[in-house]
Amino acid sequence: MNTQVLFGFHAVTVRLKTAPESIVEIHVESRRRDARMRQFLARAQEAGVRVIEGDEAALLKLAGNPRHQGVVARAKALAPRHSLDDVLDEVEGPPLVLVLDGVTDPHNLGACLRVADGSGAHAVVAPKDHAVGLNATVAKVASGAAETVPYLMVTNLARTLNELKERDIRVIGTAEDAEETIHDIDLSGPVALVLGAEGPGMRALTKKTCDALVRIPMCGAVESLNVSVAAAVCLYEALRQRRAAAAPADDDAQAADADADASDDDAGV
Repeated sequence: MNTQVLFGFHAVTVRLKTAPESIVEIHVESRRRDARMRQFLARAQEAGVRVIEGDEAALLKLAGNPRHQGVVARAKALAPRHSLDDVLDEVEGPPLVLVLDGVTDPHNLGACLRVADGSGAHAVVAPKDHAVGLNATVAKVASGAAETVPYLMVTNLARTLNELKERDIRVIGTAEDAEETIHDIDLSGPVALVLGAEGPGMRALTKKTCDALVRIPMCGAVESLNVSVAAAVCLYEALRQRRAAAAPADDDAQAADADADASDDDAGV
């Protein structure tokens, strides 16, 4: 049986919500019985999951990380995510995709997944040969988003970007030397936002494949942002623009309803 380790309240709780049958057992620190732990144990009991009590040393050995919060789970590895085509086929409205080129730190990936979930991104894409895969640290930092946001690792990133273009998804890369800023470009339609690792940035071929390049305006002495912070700036700007674009349609619909109500009143209905 192919199993994985999840640790931390958020990561294990999301798995309890989304796929409780996949959890083999949950180990909890025997001395911790605060309100948060009691609520968690009640959820685990409701799901019918086996709970094993242990000490700090046992949990640390199982998690391999001291930031387990007293909760570690052994779970069956979930089936691989759908292909990117399958994910995009299910999207309603304009797709929003985050592409990470060269992000190898699990903490950065976990934070990016969390931002992607919060901003409504439909998928996160990365190359197989220049990226970190999903592991327990990623899941912990992602606070459950590793279970909700498709993370798709592709063999050839440039080819995947071209395939996105064939779907009329505009590929926007970030670069410090770009003339336009993230606020100057239209992100309300189908968009894939491409970010490179802090320092080296995107690889040359990835950069060349983008339809346009933008920069995040920087006002201080720092020249660049951590990739997860940059992802948050870009994705939430896209979310802001999308909501602004949808607002007039909502206003028109409300106005039409008001006109209809007025007409009914005039007619004595």
